[in-house]
Amino acid sequence: MLQERSGDFIQSLARGLAVIDSFSRERPAQTLSEVAQATGLTRATARRVLLTLTRLGYVQQSTRTFTLTPKVLDLGYSFLSSFRVVDLAQPSMERLAEEIQESSSMSVLDGPDVVYVARVPTKRIMTISLALGSRLPAYPTSMGRVLLAALPDSEIDHYLETTPLHPLTKHTVTDPAALREVLAKVRDQGYALVDQELEVGVRSVAAPITTVNGRVVAAMNVSGHASRVTVSQLRLEYLPRLLDAAGETSARVAALSLR
Repeated sequence: MLQERSGDFIQSLARGLAVIDSFSRERPAQTLSEVAQATGLTRATARRVLLTLTRLGYVQQSTRTFTLTPKVLDLGYSFLSSFRVVDLAQPSMERLAEEIQESSSMSVLDGPDVVYVARVPTKRIMTISLALGSRLPAYPTSMGRVLLAALPDSEIDHYLETTPLHPLTKHTVTDPAALREVLAKVRDQGYALVDQELEVGVRSVAAPITTVNGRVVAAMNVSGHASRVTVSQLRLEYLPRLLDAAGETSARVAALSLR
């Protein structure tokens, strides 16, 4: 739902983005009424926004329903093409995935979620289907914990106060105080290891990607199925290689920042 704002806030732009965001895997095609309900806009406003997006090529209409067009991908590509860390990380991620024969991913924090911006998949079958742009809650994921741990304490407090911590598996940490302790440990040790908290059978470990001044701009991970990767193996065999790959990427980011 959109909230009224003042000052320099461009409400028409916000409405257009809200309409685009209202489409999802569960709602790939929507009627005018459904868009209005999902966004909190009046039918008249939703109609104007949809017709504008149609003329711009971001939406197409078929009888009574509206769907997004591939042009919407341009918005995401603009970020990926400008976020140089993706290109800098790719060689290290590919080598890492080849060495351990498991998938490697990179993500950034966006609100309460991590968003995947790079991924080198393994040929093994994983129950979680992930692609660029995929979102997962930050709190039960290794990359999410690395990114959350890098936040100022005040922002961590806000996250814990406003984010519901649902038990996705019996292993998921859902107590805010306990999660705060986990994040403090991640900050101290420089990596996060998660054992089947997002999904039963999935284990992962993540490390930060930093700039020349130490600011965390992304997180890189490796993941594997619990049937073939033990926690000890993840920590003793995969983590050193991951830290090397993340360190290489951070060095490239730092070098780029110095130019």
